[in-house]
Amino acid sequence: MRSAKILYKNEEAGKLRQLDDGTFEFQYNENWLNDSSKPAISLTLPKKKETYRSEFLFPFFYNMLPEGTNKQAVCFNLRIDENDHFGILMATAKSDTIGAVRVIKNGEE
Repeated sequence: MRSAKILYKNEEAGKLRQLDDGTFEFQYNENWLNDSSKPAISLTLPKKKETYRSEFLFPFFYNMLPEGTNKQAVCFNLRIDENDHFGILMATAKSDTIGAVRVIKNGEE
């Protein structure tokens, strides 16, 4: 299993996980859920206590991935398989994002 922290404006909003069977989970942190001033990270992932589950990387996170020659360059330079969407996300969405959401591999900051 691989997991990452999801930061919204540099505050931890939840966790994204890829399980050993290749499926994905996203869950909001309890503190984020209980604070009514904190928004959902995406319209497609409204705030709720239950864990979101998907066979594929959630579209919100998939759309954060580089495309075309940028994706090829990232994969070549970092030696990441082009089909490893979670790996690419963790490598690229920790600092180079458009918007308020960043993805940080657990253990990094």
